[in-house]
Amino acid sequence: MKKIFQLKQENKHPDRIIEAIKNELRKYVKRERAKKLPDGNDFWDLTCKFGATSEQSQAMPFAQLIKSLDEARVNEWQECFVEITSRAKKKILQDDKNNQEV
Repeated sequence: MKKIFQLKQENKHPDRIIEAIKNELRKYVKRERAKKLPDGNDFWDLTCKFGATSEQSQAMPFAQLIKSLDEARVNEWQECFVEITSRAKKKILQDDKNNQEV
């Protein structure tokens, strides 16, 4: 998902706009995590980017993305860029890490 969200709209309170964006992002993440995993993988790894523009975006965890939306509201941004990508990953057990280092 790559999207530019407008944070200022006529006839809409900015707090409601932010809440609608958060809701859309949470629904998207829920759909991504519910997808069937390819064989041999254990979970979906989410990579998130957030910023005023795509060039200024920074990588961050999903929980930080939600907090950054609140900061964008306080700083009165006109719009923001959000990118969320998911990759299937295999969980590495602690024993496997020790065996790989030897």
